[in-house]
Amino acid sequence: MAGNSTGTGSGGGSGSGGGAGGWDGPQRRAWLRHYYSQRQKRLMTLLIAHRRRTSCCFYPRAWPSLRSTDWWEQVVLKEFGPQDWLEKFRMSKETFFYICNQLRPGLAPHSAHFHPTLPLEKRVAVALWHLATNVEYQTLSPLFGVGPSTVQSCVWEVSYAVVLLLKPLYLRLPDEKELENMARIFCMRWGFPHCIGALDSLHIPIHPPLRLTADYCNGQGWHSILTQATVDGLGQFWDVSTAFPGSMENSAVLESSSLWVLAKEGRLCPNPPKHFMGKAQKYVLLGDATYPLQDWILKPYQEDENLTQRQLQFNYRLKRAHSVIENAFLRLKARWQILLKCDDCSLELLPTLVLACCILHNVCEAHDNPFNEEWLEGTEPTELPKPCQPAPAAMEDSRAEQVRELMCQYFESCGEG
Repeated sequence: MAGNSTGTGSGGGSGSGGGAGGWDGPQRRAWLRHYYSQRQKRLMTLLIAHRRRTSCCFYPRAWPSLRSTDWWEQVVLKEFGPQDWLEKFRMSKETFFYICNQLRPGLAPHSAHFHPTLPLEKRVAVALWHLATNVEYQTLSPLFGVGPSTVQSCVWEVSYAVVLLLKPLYLRLPDEKELENMARIFCMRWGFPHCIGALDSLHIPIHPPLRLTADYCNGQGWHSILTQATVDGLGQFWDVSTAFPGSMENSAVLESSSLWVLAKEGRLCPNPPKHFMGKAQKYVLLGDATYPLQDWILKPYQEDENLTQRQLQFNYRLKRAHSVIENAFLRLKARWQILLKCDDCSLELLPTLVLACCILHNVCEAHDNPFNEEWLEGTEPTELPKPCQPAPAAMEDSRAEQVRELMCQYFESCGEG
């Protein structure tokens, strides 16, 4: 199944600069849920309004040499082989033109403008090249024979179009039949039953915004925005909430996200729930110690010498299955290396860019585009370790322990594996 998803929760600092401790308390979490919900609505409204009022026209800069302006037509379109397309655009030529056709309604030239516009395919190429390599606008512009400001415009217009036109196809909430299929695939590939995905967070390094440095400074002392994501058993995203301040804990982000609301409304499982081990049981997601134990989120038992063999086996199974999202994040950052360091992006535009990268990841994975393992080099810099703050005990659901026990029984009946 192509990656499906719910909405986007976009975060922004409050300016009070309290760091992680400033987000505690039920009233604060309730306020955050309302605030991010409103931010999401405003973001989508702005996206639609932006699309309506802009012509999506780009005027190539007049360069003294025709070599740059002809490079796209004469070299890329005529001489690039399959490996060239994969290396420069992170996808096959066929997938590239599929995306162009899907984005055409949002990027069509405006007939009222006298000046010739940059061809749609060239705009998409400029944007994908930048997202893939994170090269500076000034470095990329001579290659395509356009100015740096045109490169920037291409990146943002194409990102907007990807979110508006491809998100409904590749990043949406699964329906009941799709959830059942996701659980089947997850069990088949990862050996964890009654599970529809894995949940984790990704910190994206940024330059600290003025007056909000404390809010965006995470537990490891570097500045970041936080993205919460859920993937299926194929490593494709189906829920993404992004651009939360780096100081927020995963548990606070979860409570402020659309995923939490969907789960509480019972929209992540059939009604009534399907039976597992003889009992009606919701589908589960797999998290780590930074998430609260819920009847729909399972995490490992805390490691100590008192764990039973069954509990150790459960931990092993869960951690092995949870690696699907760790691998998905690695592939996402390796393919779209703009996510390794967002230097020239405003906080208001970052949610669109991150979402666009997640959607493009799903498109590439769904279309079986090859992945070059060499792209992984440098995606996990040792100087930026991942923040990891355990979830507060107050968020734990006592009923969830019964679900973990059911899983322990299931794995015990299956034997070692």
